Amino acid sequence: MKKIIYYIFPVLLLISCSGGNNSTEKAGTKNKPLIVTTTGMIADAVQNLVGNRAEVIALMGPGVDPHLYKATQGDLERLQNADIIIYNGIHLEGKMSEILEKLASKKIVLAMGDGIPKEKLRLLDAQVYDPHIWFDVALWKEAIAAMAKELANKYPALKEDVEHNSTAYLLKLDSLHQEVKTAMTAIPKPQRVLITAHDAFGYFGLAYDTEVKGLQGISTVSDFGLNDVTQLVNFIVDHKIKSVFVETSVSDQSIKAVLDGCRQKGHNIAIGGTLYSDAMGAAGTPEGTYIGMVRKNVTTIVAALK
Repeated sequence: MKKIIYYIFPVLLLISCSGGNNSTEKAGTKNKPLIVTTTGMIADAVQNLVGNRAEVIALMGPGVDPHLYKATQGDLERLQNADIIIYNGIHLEGKMSEILEKLASKKIVLAMGDGIPKEKLRLLDAQVYDPHIWFDVALWKEAIAAMAKELANKYPALKEDVEHNSTAYLLKLDSLHQEVKTAMTAIPKPQRVLITAHDAFGYFGLAYDTEVKGLQGISTVSDFGLNDVTQLVNFIVDHKIKSVFVETSVSDQSIKAVLDGCRQKGHNIAIGGTLYSDAMGAAGTPEGTYIGMVRKNVTTIVAALK
């Protein structure tokens, strides 16, 4: 497996922001607690749990790659002002992990990944686990159910709403999981091969009986070289794969190199569409919600591979 390097954002910057008045969001806007999340997928999950009883914001918006994300001054102020901080964990936010862990001594800091037993995580190398847990809807549901209990315990003022809202939302995720399973079976098994820029869809492949290939590793920080491109090109040509996919949060240059390699071997391959991997779509669109994002991805995959 390719070596993954995680950079640590200087914690001194966080400490330097701890004093004085901040001009960004203050905790408890209109008597509502402020919940700061890292990704849009987490923000959407938490919003479904708390309803209108809390203000929920995500630091990383549409098209943002969490593997490469660098916290801004504004982010640090939002984290300082938050009543609750929720992140993915499992090294998804590699550059911010130490900051988030330091803040746990001062306020409520929770990780979605902590709700998944280690044996259910996709182990890649030694103690390196795949952080993209949201691509198995049933697994993401498990993480959300655990987060609902944590929120209710750690912040009792939200307990009643979270317990009520979680019941309805988890049922929706049950339906979504079955919907995805049914949709993917429309693709004949030999054609059910998902090729993307980086290895974000491993859980999707395991959950929905789909072979998955990523040019880069689980992190876009991972390097890839000519040998990686050549191996993937050979796989595509040998298996007569007709479509590959780009991602909204990852540059398409690596996939274009694969396309060029395939065409040089006389295999005409197309880009099957753009998938949402580490970030959701724009707010106010169906893809700006977790359920809408998953549905859009599956529709795109089925249309290209069927």
